[in-house]
Amino acid sequence: MKDLFGKALLDFYHNNYTEDLITSTNISGDDVLPLPYLFRSYSEMPKLEQKALQLAKGKVLDVGCGSGSHSLYLQDKGMDIKAIDISEGAIEVAKLRGIVQAELKDILNETETFDTIILLMNGTGIFQELSQVPHYLKHIKSLLRPNGQILVDSSDIQYMYEDEDGGLWIDTNANYYGELDYFLSYKGEDEAPMKWLYLDFERLHLACNTVGLQCDKVIDGEHHDYLAKIYI
Repeated sequence: MKDLFGKALLDFYHNNYTEDLITSTNISGDDVLPLPYLFRSYSEMPKLEQKALQLAKGKVLDVGCGSGSHSLYLQDKGMDIKAIDISEGAIEVAKLRGIVQAELKDILNETETFDTIILLMNGTGIFQELSQVPHYLKHIKSLLRPNGQILVDSSDIQYMYEDEDGGLWIDTNANYYGELDYFLSYKGEDEAPMKWLYLDFERLHLACNTVGLQCDKVIDGEHHDYLAKIYI
């Protein structure tokens, strides 16, 4: 991994902002991911993220923290927050922004326990594939303290497969339609492709049940997305 995401965050933080990240998937063309958006304040966040931060309690783990915007908001409220990411540049930026507990770590290597675990900005993406969801949920479950909660958002991207007449062109013999190949480029460089999972609520609910977790939908977003609360 070249960590182009981390390089972009560092550039923005150090006032070297000249261009944005470019993303695409195997079912969609190039899309611009503006760097300022990754440093957004609470008032600039979508309502799903705002709601998740309102519900956070106790000791909190921010998984895939990016530049640390969610963690920073909670830390400023006086909460005990730990931020983790697999991007070295992201963690460096999070620390530079003042996050006290920021660590380069994959969620599967986390061993501490928490009252709240947040996975935001399509938090199910880190699960990569539908078949991996129970594996990740089992591990995250092991990190929950009594009465703990997981707050995760995602989208049902079935709409991306609709034709002009509202019909679907999903290949029923192919993998789950929410499993995408995700591509990222920055300043003319391409990152190694990665797998990224968009998970509809019904499948998330089913996966939770198979590993002994409860799953409630908290709120729907404005574009086929939702926030879910998962608990024992």
